[in-house]
Amino acid sequence: MASPDRAARARRLLEGPILPTLLGLAAPNLAVMMAQTAASFAESWYVGRLGTEALAGAALVFPLVMLMQMMSAGGMGGGISSAVARAIGGGRHADAEALALHAVVIALAFGTAFTAAALFGGPSLYRAMGGSGPVLDAALAYSDTVFAGAILLWLLNSLANVLRGTGNMALPALVLTVGAGGMVALAPVLMFGLGPIPAFGIAGAAGALVIFYAVGSIVLLTGLVRGTGMIRLTLGHRLRGRHFAEILRVGMFGVASTVVSNLAVAVATGFVGVYGASALAGYGLGARLEYLQIPIAFSFGSALVAMVGMNVGAGQRRRAVLAAWAGTLAVAAITGLIGLAAALFSRQWLGLFTVDAAAIEAGALYFRTVGPVYGLFGIGMALYFAAQGTGRMALPLAAGTLRLAFVAIAGWLAVHLLGVGLDGIFMVVALALVLFGSANALPWLVRLVDPAWGAPPKPAPAQNTAR
Repeated sequence: MASPDRAARARRLLEGPILPTLLGLAAPNLAVMMAQTAASFAESWYVGRLGTEALAGAALVFPLVMLMQMMSAGGMGGGISSAVARAIGGGRHADAEALALHAVVIALAFGTAFTAAALFGGPSLYRAMGGSGPVLDAALAYSDTVFAGAILLWLLNSLANVLRGTGNMALPALVLTVGAGGMVALAPVLMFGLGPIPAFGIAGAAGALVIFYAVGSIVLLTGLVRGTGMIRLTLGHRLRGRHFAEILRVGMFGVASTVVSNLAVAVATGFVGVYGASALAGYGLGARLEYLQIPIAFSFGSALVAMVGMNVGAGQRRRAVLAAWAGTLAVAAITGLIGLAAALFSRQWLGLFTVDAAAIEAGALYFRTVGPVYGLFGIGMALYFAAQGTGRMALPLAAGTLRLAFVAIAGWLAVHLLGVGLDGIFMVVALALVLFGSANALPWLVRLVDPAWGAPPKPAPAQNTAR
């Protein structure tokens, strides 16, 4: 039988007022995402003290770091949250506990794969993206360190998503917020040295990240083993194919969507690299603010995965659609305002990180061109997370693939056939975001007006044997 606290939390997602419930779930996540974003930009400020080459090197690695972050937190992590939420919504508590163990196994496997891929394939990839000389050296120093701890990041985000799937946003938010603050304090010590601690340069920034991943994983693992929240993590469940399938059938679509999303940024980075280190550094700072839209969407999106997932599991599809649009409009308002502010005050922002006039000019051009469409990017990302809650991810993957194809084809034509400048490349990036947001919105608009989608599905036989 569910405990009173557990039942109350589930009832709030299934019966509470939609927008206040979403805002309550999203608030802790938004706080942690802002803290982590602030930490990311603090790291950029520290790296900027090392010079333009270090900034350019970090710009080469950043899409891969974000790929791993997005894949573990929002891609496979969304599959974990969705599976746990749908199990709880359907009254399958034992299955939800078994899914937590399966999530840990998946995290260990993917973390190992990321470490191997980055250590062996990183040098060739960074050269293909335009890195050479000191820029490539900086990229490899950062990459080798951060990806050595890939397992820890995967474990941290997977455990956090198990808790989010139960509706417990508070504990992951607390751990990640405090960890981000600690990372900001530790990074300059490792980068520039202090007392007996030597200066590790740009590798020190990556080292601070790895330490953060390790400490956060220990805290969340301890909480789940002790039974914090609705479920307890134990080794008393057999590994079963159906539990892996329940996570992976959503998570692998999420992983694929994350890959194509980051490939779009990586391809654009490669086109920008044609114009030199300063252009690459400026675009790298611009891309960081673009990536800021993702944690904002994730803060609401993780709440959407839980709320949409539980309501779909309980057969309340109409409520799931209304929740999806409530969260999406909130994300669009926030990301749209950020984009407009970036377009209006780009030079002031970029001047915080570099004094290189050419880098500032490139970054300002990016913000003037791409910033005004950040709202559409936010719409696309929010509805991507809502789709994870439904367990249907084919259309979001198609939207991300459309974005990637447009950047690759139109970008190649712009650089190699038309010979345009940076303004043409950034226009391609902006139009790709418009396509991405519109393609994700279309199926949810159809669901909003289609009464058939709001009808409850035929009940499936309950499966609650987890041991």
